[in-house]
Amino acid sequence: MKILTAGQIREVDAKTIAYENISSLELMKRASKAFIDWFTTLYTDKNRLISIFSGTGNNGGDGLVVARMLHKSGYRVRVFIVEYSQHYSEDCAHNVRRAKMENIFIQKITTSADIPDLSDYDIIIDAIFGTGLNREVTEISREVIEIINKSGKKIISIDVPSGLLMDKKTNFAVQAMETVTMQIPKLALYLPDNENFIGNVHLVDIGLSNKAIVDAETSFYFVTKEEIKKLLKPLKKFSHKGTQGHSLIIGGSIGKIGSVCLASKAALKTGCGLVTAFVPKCGTSVLQSNFPEAMVIEDCNDTHITEIDFDIHPNAIGVGVGLSELPETQDAFYRFLRQNKSPLVIDADGLNILSKNKKWLDILPSKTILTPHPKELSRLIGEWCDDFDKINKVKLFAKTYDLIIVIKGANSLIIDYSEDVYVNSTGAPALATAGSGDVLTGIITSLLAQGYKPLEAAKIGVFVHGFTANISATRIHARSFTASDIIENIGNAYFEIEK
Repeated sequence: MKILTAGQIREVDAKTIAYENISSLELMKRASKAFIDWFTTLYTDKNRLISIFSGTGNNGGDGLVVARMLHKSGYRVRVFIVEYSQHYSEDCAHNVRRAKMENIFIQKITTSADIPDLSDYDIIIDAIFGTGLNREVTEISREVIEIINKSGKKIISIDVPSGLLMDKKTNFAVQAMETVTMQIPKLALYLPDNENFIGNVHLVDIGLSNKAIVDAETSFYFVTKEEIKKLLKPLKKFSHKGTQGHSLIIGGSIGKIGSVCLASKAALKTGCGLVTAFVPKCGTSVLQSNFPEAMVIEDCNDTHITEIDFDIHPNAIGVGVGLSELPETQDAFYRFLRQNKSPLVIDADGLNILSKNKKWLDILPSKTILTPHPKELSRLIGEWCDDFDKINKVKLFAKTYDLIIVIKGANSLIIDYSEDVYVNSTGAPALATAGSGDVLTGIITSLLAQGYKPLEAAKIGVFVHGFTANISATRIHARSFTASDIIENIGNAYFEIEK
């Protein structure tokens, strides 16, 4: 699914109107109907008093059509038009007239005195600004948004929270609890910097032209269940452990063997036929007792890895979990990188070692996958001003070293060597738990070993990892979710994807 800019979305709207020979008012009606279908499914109590804040542009027109539809369905609705401009778009003006004819309460807001007391309202629907806003909100619009944010009411934004900027950092906007966006994902809705504004994001189909969307060129994509389902390979009838790939997990040090247990178990649960762990001697008994399905190769040292030496031929290797950054381990890691030719996933201390020895990035195999959390990422690429700056820096980093970077977070980003950006659609706060990253390393390594291309392995792995939290949310409270719960739900995630 493509992520498009505000300008591209306007072009898709215009092409839909042209290709389907419909009016812009008809497209506005489609968008509003999609919002209404979502809203009335969740909010069935028609006695609630609803305030709708509209602007003078087409997003305001959407708000007015929503008001008309809700009013016709028996909901109690009042409309407040924030008149930040005396010029109304043609479609917005048309719907103002229609709303007045239908006896819907409408009040214009031009000064502070016009802003209503919101204490009697149950729900606020925000339709002041849309995706076309390219400047910070000021004057009366800002005053209204401040009042909305302080109201303590349920706030639902149509398409985007008013004030949210599509291509640069937003400092002030409506703090929506729910954002119902129209068919095409917008990058700004999935960035950590905008956490306070967007709430839960819901995509609704408004019947935009598929041809128009296909015609739009982009390097940003939204990873959906439908795409992952198509990427998954069928299990062959005569498959056996030797045909399902062999993963090697390298890591661990005294006190940190658990990370290797998690990564190894995740690799097997993801579908790998064989899993071997390479650990210091202190890890052997832990792994053999905790996870008997895994094979173990010992380092010659008791407490940390000093020489990565093995005579097996793994299909993919995950390295770094619990590894430590001791000088001997760093030297062993360097020697390993110099001779390794297998597809590679690097996480945790492996990333920290690379950040201290950045010349080693040049010897990584092509399409190596790095899985940093934000702090590990900053050690690799330096600090950034905002999320847009971060993405640009990672794109350059990935291209320079021919890498795939997974930026872990609420909507993890996958950025590849061709500078394409993939936004993951799964995940929940439940994943913010110790060992979650180790599990992800095991999942992606397993997929690589099973023969998936590196970018496919990254996309499937990140999606499945996040999906385990989504599908178990009603059974396991987010505060109680652990990394082991991720592993136990990998199979359930496959079931849900393959339905």
